[in-house]
Amino acid sequence: MEGLYLENSPVTYYIDDTNQREWLVFVHAAFVDSRMFQKQFEYFSGKYNLLAVDILGHGKSLNARKGDNIEKMSEWIGGIFQKHNIPAAHFVGVSLGSVFIQDFANKYADKVLSLACFGGYDVNNFDAKRQKANSKGQMQMMFKAMLSIKWFAKANKKISAYTSQAQTEFYNLNIQFKKSSFRYLAGLQKLVNKYKKTPRQYKLLVGCGGHDIPAEIEIVNEWAEYEHCDKVIFEGAGHCVNMDTPQQFNAYLEQFLQK
Repeated sequence: MEGLYLENSPVTYYIDDTNQREWLVFVHAAFVDSRMFQKQFEYFSGKYNLLAVDILGHGKSLNARKGDNIEKMSEWIGGIFQKHNIPAAHFVGVSLGSVFIQDFANKYADKVLSLACFGGYDVNNFDAKRQKANSKGQMQMMFKAMLSIKWFAKANKKISAYTSQAQTEFYNLNIQFKKSSFRYLAGLQKLVNKYKKTPRQYKLLVGCGGHDIPAEIEIVNEWAEYEHCDKVIFEGAGHCVNMDTPQQFNAYLEQFLQK
C-alpha cells in the first residue's frame, strides 16, 4: 500500500480501498510500524477497505512540528476519516495500538463498529499499581535503547514475539526506531483513565498470546470478565499475536468481524 500524508500533521498512513462495504483499521505496537500487519493486509485485502496508521515517532510519521504530540493521534485519525469519507470502521490494535484505538473510541464512538485489542489493557479502567509497574518496565527498556538501539531491539524481540520468525521480523522493524522518538511516548499516560467508563455501543474483542507475560494474561481475563466481551488467548504466540500466529489470528479476527 502506498504511503499517504495527512495535511497539517506528521502522520503517514496507508490505504487499500477496494470499494468494500466496511473499513478495517490497524494500529501497530510500539517501536515498529504498520508493516507488522503485512500478513493481515494480504489476508483482508478485497474483503474490507484497509487503513493502517503509523503512530507519531514511528515508521514514516516523523516530521513533527511544534506542538505535535501523541495525544493528537485520535484527532489525526479522525482527519483521515474525514478526508476519505470513512463513515465508521472496525479497529484492530496491538499493544500500544490498542491504547490509541480505545482513545479514538472515547472521542468518536459513532465511528466505531468494533474494537479488537491485543496485548493491551482497558485505558478507562487501568489499576494504578499496574500502571506504575508498566511505567517502570518502560523506563528500563528506554535505558537500554539510549545505550544502543541494537541492544534494545535484541532484548525487545524476545519480549514482543515468541516464534523465531516473528522475532526476526520484529527486530528488523525495531532496529529502525529512532532514539529521538522516545520523547513522544512520554505523553502516553495522559490517555489512561482520562475518561469515565461507560457502556459500549460496539463489539469488543480482547486477547493476547499464551506466552505473553502472566500480568497481561491476567489483565485480559479480568477485562473480558467485567466487559462480558469476546476473548481469545492464542497458543504458540507471545505479545504480538498477529506476527506469531498470523493464520490463527486472521481466521479468528474474521470470525469476530462477521458476527
